[in-house]
Amino acid sequence: MLKPAYIKFVLLIGILLAGYTESRAQATTVKGTITDEKTGETLPYVNIVIPGTTMGTTSDVDGKYSMTLTAPNFKIKFTYVGYLSVEKTIPQGTSQTINIKMSVDASMLKEITVKGKAKYRNKDNPAVQLIRQVIANKDKNQMASYDFVEYEQYEKMSFALSNLSDKFKDRKVFRNYQFLFNDQDSAAIGGKNMLPAYMEEKLSQVYFRKSPYTKKQWIKGNRRAEFDSKFVDNDGLSAYFNRLYEDIDIYKNDVSIATNLLLSPIANTSPTFYKFFIRDTVKTQEPWLIELGFVPRNKTDMLFEGKLFITLDGNYAVQNAFLTVNKDINLNFMRDLEARLEFEKSNDGRYHLSKTTLGMEFALGEKGAGLYGQRTVNFKNYEINQERADSLYRGPGQQAIYNPLERKGENYWAQVRHLPLDRAEKDIYRNVDTLQTIPSFRRTMDITTLFLAGYKSFGIVEVGPVNTFYSFNPVEGFRLRFGGRTTTELSKRVFFETYAAYGFKDQKWKYFLSGTYSLNNKSVYHFPLHYIKASYQHDTKIPGQDLQFVQEDNFLLSFKRGENNRWLYNDIYKVEYVREFQSRFSYKLGFTKWSQSPAGILTYQEVKPEGELYDITRLRNTEVNVELRYAPGEQFYQGKLYRTPIINKFPIFTLRYNAGLKGVLEGQNNYHNLTGNIAKRVYLSQLGFVDLTAEGGYIFGKNIPFPLLTIHRANQTYAYQLNSYNLMNFLEFVSDHYASIDVQYYMNGFLFNKVPLLKKLKLREVFSFKAVMGGLRDENNPASGASVYKFPVDEQGRPISYTLAKEPYMEGSIGVANIFKLLRVDLVKRFNYLDHPNVSEWGIRARFRLDF
Repeated sequence: MLKPAYIKFVLLIGILLAGYTESRAQATTVKGTITDEKTGETLPYVNIVIPGTTMGTTSDVDGKYSMTLTAPNFKIKFTYVGYLSVEKTIPQGTSQTINIKMSVDASMLKEITVKGKAKYRNKDNPAVQLIRQVIANKDKNQMASYDFVEYEQYEKMSFALSNLSDKFKDRKVFRNYQFLFNDQDSAAIGGKNMLPAYMEEKLSQVYFRKSPYTKKQWIKGNRRAEFDSKFVDNDGLSAYFNRLYEDIDIYKNDVSIATNLLLSPIANTSPTFYKFFIRDTVKTQEPWLIELGFVPRNKTDMLFEGKLFITLDGNYAVQNAFLTVNKDINLNFMRDLEARLEFEKSNDGRYHLSKTTLGMEFALGEKGAGLYGQRTVNFKNYEINQERADSLYRGPGQQAIYNPLERKGENYWAQVRHLPLDRAEKDIYRNVDTLQTIPSFRRTMDITTLFLAGYKSFGIVEVGPVNTFYSFNPVEGFRLRFGGRTTTELSKRVFFETYAAYGFKDQKWKYFLSGTYSLNNKSVYHFPLHYIKASYQHDTKIPGQDLQFVQEDNFLLSFKRGENNRWLYNDIYKVEYVREFQSRFSYKLGFTKWSQSPAGILTYQEVKPEGELYDITRLRNTEVNVELRYAPGEQFYQGKLYRTPIINKFPIFTLRYNAGLKGVLEGQNNYHNLTGNIAKRVYLSQLGFVDLTAEGGYIFGKNIPFPLLTIHRANQTYAYQLNSYNLMNFLEFVSDHYASIDVQYYMNGFLFNKVPLLKKLKLREVFSFKAVMGGLRDENNPASGASVYKFPVDEQGRPISYTLAKEPYMEGSIGVANIFKLLRVDLVKRFNYLDHPNVSEWGIRARFRLDF
């Protein structure tokens, strides 16, 4: 009795399997990527339909599509506004990949050209009305509309040498290292041949609080490919790359791209600077989307071009965005840029950011090798209005909760990364290590370090800086110098530095020796610093000269204007303790004993009570020093000599206190010198930015000789110096109390971009104004009878040093920057004190400034 039932069951299963197999045989899966035939740009949201039916789909934001076809439908049609439609017949029965290249519809371009004769206007323009709705709804569509937000963030950033020729790839040195190269579609950004060179991944938990406004990023893991620290500051390199590729928040008025601010297409003022066009309506998903294209009114301004996909559900939120820049934009070294933003709808109907991708290629010209970098950030596990303890938000904006000494390997990252690495990305960590074993690569890095940093490494010691080996001045004449310092290959705790120099005119040796002990077992050139240092220096100095990021005996600074024959011989013994913290607060404690003798035609003379003058051959001084510094959000690249700041919007506060100790180790004076300084960059969106510096000082005490007072920073070189007065002479002004302001205004070509002949050169305007007001109290003023050193005079007996009692010293400049992408030239005017000897009312100064 069971046998017929069993047979029926088997037959039923067989029939079902046969039907399933037949349907599988008749089904065809096709997938691929849709791109612009000419540019290679992927086309998002292309309509894909089966002709004669209502069935279809659209490509995603990256131009990728996938669909399954069943008999008798084996044709699909691709349509996109502004492009010729493409129809394909798909072979049956097998899954396959078919990439589609779509051509621009020339007839539509012609039609647009004819219609384009009508003047674009904002009034009664539906595209502008739509963008105004987006702007009006910005507040409710961005994260700051919630009281609390938290999410997990994964980011990966990679760099590669791009657009390499086959000849470069086939060089003998790479013959056995072809696996280092990455081949791709020649139409893609970066060209056919790329050499991956850097990779970094980061996993974080981010907490946002609306009031008080706080955004805290707890870093759970960080991994990167590192170069030999002998050549590269890996922390500084990471900081610089992250500054170039900052987070893109399209809801803010300005978006930071390569250290410049570009106006967002949904900024409050965007209709003034952009033209908007409605390009298409996407009806294949809910809610419907409007594709809104936009271009800059002026191609050279700091603006994007691209398209937005706006929701038609009453929120007017951005659901997707594609951003690029015009090839004529006034950005240096920018060959190409593509940014994509994707948003997802949350349970409350709002849209939150789910993924951003920013790719940029930098190069010296339109052709040739370049550097391509891409940063992808993915967001997930959003929690809304989940209140957290206040302690969670305290401290720096970014803080690690992992042990940096514990290297998390691939097993960890394979489990936690949101997005898989492609083959090239997986290989970068290994390939960077391999690259550094190639002798020619190490030679190139060695030569580059010598050229840029001025040091040549010989293992446990490095020699330099080479640009100080030769210089000249009126006191020493021809001067030769040679020096060096130890490296971490000798010790990670103890460091020594020294140099010796000889002047052939004064026939005297100068020298320097220092020893530093690191208290955190790190290099004394690696953040955070924590060390004790003792040094002795016997050398010359120009009174009133204070240089930034350059050695005083740099060869290029040997060329000076006017008289430059008042110098000092200094003997300085110094002990200092330096401590830095992750919060960017630091302090420095020091003890200094120094003596100085006038050199050249400079003399120290004191007036006796009976009115006679007598010469002072040596001034001795002993002082204690304290410096407090707070630079929240500070970023920098640590070079061999100096930290090069990566300037951002955060202020820097510095407070210094020096106290003279009379009778201690032959110290001859009592005084208290207090100085405060505030520096900040203020961004003005399309109008550029302003660097502001305010400083003030007061010296308490009496009968203080002028070498111990404030000798205002002067510049007699032909280089424009930011922190000095460029038409003030050395030793010209002396004060015991003062206040100063320095304004540097960079317009980033906002005016020149409107001038047809100038905008092609991509020049940029720069303006500056500097002023200092101060004075000298009677108890420290030799002209008022104080028992102090007499102010110096020139060969004709005319005074060359003065006080600022009458009015503030002022100078200003108008300049042209970005000449050949690296030179700034200023016409400087001095506004007052023109009756002083050997001063100039006008001057031309130049400065190298490499910037994007």
